[in-house]
Amino acid sequence: MATLEEKMILFRRIKIRSDEIGLLFRDREFKGLLTEGRHWLFDPLYKVRVRIVSQRDPWLVHDKLDTIVKSGALAERAEVLDLKDHERALVWIDGRFSVVLSPGLYAYWKNTRDVRVEILDARQVRFQHAELSVMAKSAHAARLLEICRIEREHVGVLFQDGKYIDTLSPGLYAFWRDVAVAKVVEVDMRETMLDVGGQEIMTADKVTLRMNAVVTFRIVDARQAVTVSEGAQQALYRDVQLALRAVVGASELDSFLAAKDEVARELEKMVRDRATHLGLEVVSIGIRDVILPGDMKDLMNKVTEAKKAAEANLIVRREETAAMRSQANTAKVLDSNPTLMRLRELEVLEKIASTGNLNVVLGEKGLADRVVNLL
Repeated sequence: MATLEEKMILFRRIKIRSDEIGLLFRDREFKGLLTEGRHWLFDPLYKVRVRIVSQRDPWLVHDKLDTIVKSGALAERAEVLDLKDHERALVWIDGRFSVVLSPGLYAYWKNTRDVRVEILDARQVRFQHAELSVMAKSAHAARLLEICRIEREHVGVLFQDGKYIDTLSPGLYAFWRDVAVAKVVEVDMRETMLDVGGQEIMTADKVTLRMNAVVTFRIVDARQAVTVSEGAQQALYRDVQLALRAVVGASELDSFLAAKDEVARELEKMVRDRATHLGLEVVSIGIRDVILPGDMKDLMNKVTEAKKAAEANLIVRREETAAMRSQANTAKVLDSNPTLMRLRELEVLEKIASTGNLNVVLGEKGLADRVVNLL
């Protein structure tokens, strides 16, 4: 008869608490579950293994979970999820979002925690859910979801496997990873100012100018803006450069400087169709700076100075001519009307008398008579 010590060697004692479950393996084969209590296991060859798991952890994680599930031992105690390649699962524990599950086999305890699972078809690449904003904050969700946020005054152009799908308005969006290649290109729809600077252009009369222009534009077709050209803004920049060279190169310096606004309007007309093709709308084009070479600037200053001097001289001559013409007209009137002549002489004498003493010197008879008659 075996002694107590020998029995202790042949048997192992296992204690399972109320919130635990024991997974019993014999010779690496799953044999069943051990529930709460003390258990004596016959193990003379040391081939019995018991893994104790806590039911406070909602998930049963084991490398032989498939064998445990197939045994049917979990039927009354755990819920089993077998997610196919195209399936994903959203899990809430105790009313709070927990994790997104990828394809695979999972099991969670039924009666210890409040677990809610929602199974989705990931073949719909775009993920839409009422609680997306909550899920976006989870690091677990980010492993399986590509999450992007489109800011206000922007739109997102969505491509899936390189094909255009939709234009998205501002908001939060998510797409399943490893299902298809989803890419969102964010586009700013606000007006943008583009400086076209440093253009050295030769005019029709062989004068080299350095010019800066400003283009104000906005994107009106986001899909066109990201698909027609690698960079719509850069393409517009080049088009304005070429148009500016064409317009200025066909103009002489004087006519260009006198009609910069007209040049800007012609530029806008030339660029408008190309901008529409790029999905853009040109709001305005303006010539900001025109810089002349140093010697040309000095020459222009001299020309301007000479023009101003000639204009001033012409004005003086015009005034002198007008004054002489007025005097000639007055002389004609006085010569034809002796009475007016006498009145004029009296006005002159009155002015002289008002300034001092009036001395009358009588000379030849005719003059003396006329003065006496006037007095």
